[in-house]
Order: sequence, then structure tokens, then C-alpha cells
Amino acid sequence: MDGQAERPASGGENGAIRKRLPPAERRQQIIDEAVRFFAEVGLEGKTRELARRLGVTQSLLFNYFATKDELIDAVYEKVYIGRLSPDWPERLTDRSVPLRYRLLAFYTEYSALIFEREWMRIFMFSGLDGASLNRRYLKHLGDVILHPLLAETNALARTNTPPKMEDVWNLHGGIVYIGIRQHIYRMPEPPKPQEEIARAIDKYLLFFGIDPGD
Repeated sequence: MDGQAERPASGGENGAIRKRLPPAERRQQIIDEAVRFFAEVGLEGKTRELARRLGVTQSLLFNYFATKDELIDAVYEKVYIGRLSPDWPERLTDRSVPLRYRLLAFYTEYSALIFEREWMRIFMFSGLDGASLNRRYLKHLGDVILHPLLAETNALARTNTPPKMEDVWNLHGGIVYIGIRQHIYRMPEPPKPQEEIARAIDKYLLFFGIDPGD
């Protein structure tokens, strides 16, 4: 239970010394270490090993998270949902600002949050393991960011073929790939990632005949 006080202990299941912490602080410590742990070993990593790294007993771990799935949900909230700014949908649909600048502002902020090892590796491990974490995230992202972006593109497109959701995913996926290249393939990132992002956005807009000033 989250509110359950920890009992003083001189050692855990592996002899580790455990420092007594307030419940909220201990819960956050577990989540922070779980993020690092699952990014390193994948979502199949054992909670017993996570407890060993934390220097606590496995039973204490389950005082805070009744199941491993509950712990993974907490990791999901911290790494993925917690990084989505609540004002992004409003800013992306603010037609007083040219679409190009809305996209640049969004992807500059978004890339700064996701171009890191933990985000990329947990996302990839989730997909490989068949876990629901990345599917849930992509659905949420589609609902709050990408579908509104499609509507904004359609409002300005000057081509006979209207933009489709696949076009938006291609833009988004191409930008995310910059981070994948660095943290998954372990290749150097572009010298100026923001220039690559701007180039991808301009190509997307040009394809639909959208003037950068629109």
C-alpha cells in the first residue's frame, strides 16, 4: 500500500542496508530506478533484480505496486504521458500562427523530451515484447496531437489529393527516427538535429502546397 510505513530494516533479501524513507519518496525512488532498469534490460526484467538494485526486499516493492504491470503503468505515466504538455493541442490548432511555426515549436519541444535513452529503449522493448505500453501511447498521441495536426493540414492543403493520417505518421516517424538512430542503432545524431526537423516539416508542407507563411 502506498501509505504503508516502512519498517526499519538492517538488511534486505540480499543483505542490502535499506534506508527508511517516507512512502511518497520511496515510491518515486522505485519508479525512477524502474525507468533505468527497464531501459537497460527490457520489460521482461525481474522485479527481484530491481529490488536488489534498490537495496530493498521484493516484498517491500510490492507494498507500493501490487503487480509488475502496475509498476510498468507508473513507468508509462512518468516517461510518456507525463511528458506531453497539456497545451500542445491548443497551440497546434492556433490558426493565428502559421502552421510551419506551430510544427517547429511542437517538434522542438517534443524532440527535447524523447531524444533520450530511457524513452527510446523502453518504447522499443515494449514493441518487441508485445506489451501494450507503446500501443497505448501511440493511440493517445494520435488522439491529442496527430489527428488535430491532420485537420490543420487539410485546412491549408492546396493539392487534389487530401492529406491522410499516413502522411502525418510519416512526418512524425521521420522525426522520431533521429532519436532512434542515436539511442537504438547507436549511430551519431545529425550535427544539427533541429535543422533536420525543420527540413522534414518543410518537405511535408511543400508536398501539400502549403506556403510556410500560412
